[in-house]
Amino acid sequence: MNLIDQTFTRLKENQKTALIPFLTIGDPDVDTSVQIIAELEAAGADIVELGVPYSDPLADGPVIQRASQRALKHQVNIVSCMEAAVKARAAGVKLPFILFTYYNPVLQFGLDRFFEEVKKHDISGLIIPDLPVEESAELTRRAETAEIHVIPLVAPTSNERIKSIVAGAKGFVYCVSSLGVTGERSSFFVGVEEFIGQVKQYTDIPAVVGFGISNREQAEKFARISDGVVVGSAIVRQIEEAIPLLQNMDTRQEGLLQIRKFVAQLK
Repeated sequence: MNLIDQTFTRLKENQKTALIPFLTIGDPDVDTSVQIIAELEAAGADIVELGVPYSDPLADGPVIQRASQRALKHQVNIVSCMEAAVKARAAGVKLPFILFTYYNPVLQFGLDRFFEEVKKHDISGLIIPDLPVEESAELTRRAETAEIHVIPLVAPTSNERIKSIVAGAKGFVYCVSSLGVTGERSSFFVGVEEFIGQVKQYTDIPAVVGFGISNREQAEKFARISDGVVVGSAIVRQIEEAIPLLQNMDTRQEGLLQIRKFVAQLK
């Protein structure tokens, strides 16, 4: 069974919701990202999204864009991110990994080789925000063969559109809680609760909420009406603020602890 499915089965048995942090791999460097992944697990994370830095991240707000720019300066790419997953496994991390990438790096990699590498590097799922469902059949077919879950993103739209996106979905459905790009928000669009309930009408797999969740109060709110929450920009900002500590060996542990404490209070 895919690790994502195992995780949600365990959480459901314990009547808990998933905490799914996102980080940009290579910000500030790959080895530090590996250490941060271990801290995320220690803080109570259930699944981690490994963000591949990209030069034109259409779905991402300014915080994640800055993180991508810092990582790209070190030539971090899709291979670096997969290698980070293996290094984290070697360090004892057991939670599932989801690779968050735009489609162009996948195409450049080549689908056959891409799925070989994803499976070899023990990655359980993919999120590709710029790949519409109408154009995803070939990638989804290969993913199913490799037993990798392609996680669909669904935004508030017509019933028919929601049904077509979640039909046959695996792992979980990523419900977009805010219109626009990612980023910390103080409020969400009116009707978000109804939207999540609408998604749950059309699929039996977990419904997870993301885009904009940045504090404990918001995480608790969405945990009551969904099966999990994704926190991205708020964690990436914590990493950004901790970079001076992380880049100094004398203060690195202080920086890592700062990130762990922030994530732990979200759980």
